[in-house]
Amino acid sequence: MNATPASTAIATLAGGCFWCTEAVFLEVEGVLAVESGYSNGQTVQPSYEQVCRGDTGHAEVIRIRFDPAKVSFRELLEIFFVVHDPTTPNRQGNDVGTQYRSGIYTHSDEQARIAHEVIAELQASGTLRGKVVTEVEPERNYWPAEAYHQNYYARNPGQGYCAFVAAPKVEKFRKTFAALAKRA
Repeated sequence: MNATPASTAIATLAGGCFWCTEAVFLEVEGVLAVESGYSNGQTVQPSYEQVCRGDTGHAEVIRIRFDPAKVSFRELLEIFFVVHDPTTPNRQGNDVGTQYRSGIYTHSDEQARIAHEVIAELQASGTLRGKVVTEVEPERNYWPAEAYHQNYYARNPGQGYCAFVAAPKVEKFRKTFAALAKRA
């Protein structure tokens, strides 16, 4: 992702497979771009194969460039916590491994503060079956995923994983957050 103008901000989220989270956040009003990538591991410039082996320490993430005048970081987190399960360590559905952990990788102290607030509110709400295990850390060692991962759902909606895993998450977003969806 290129440098951001002053009117935009960046959020980096790990909520399981990046195909699913990318598909959801591309539909959010105020989101200008979404890039699938890898973050918060120790290997420099990791490949998908390395990350899948689970030995790089990276999580599959999406890096969102957004207009905070149209959608707030808090609203992005509210969507994030609805479209993935923040109570399962190193797992989202059948995707298992540290690369599928739940994480918010912050770009400022303000983002970290908001992330901790939203997690505390979510935990206190009693709506979850377990404890929130989402890690909150500064983003480090980010690397974009290979080109074939970018915009994967939009290019492959009939592919099995997209149809059975990503599509229901997109539908859940559309139903739960209709007011935040991009207008056609």
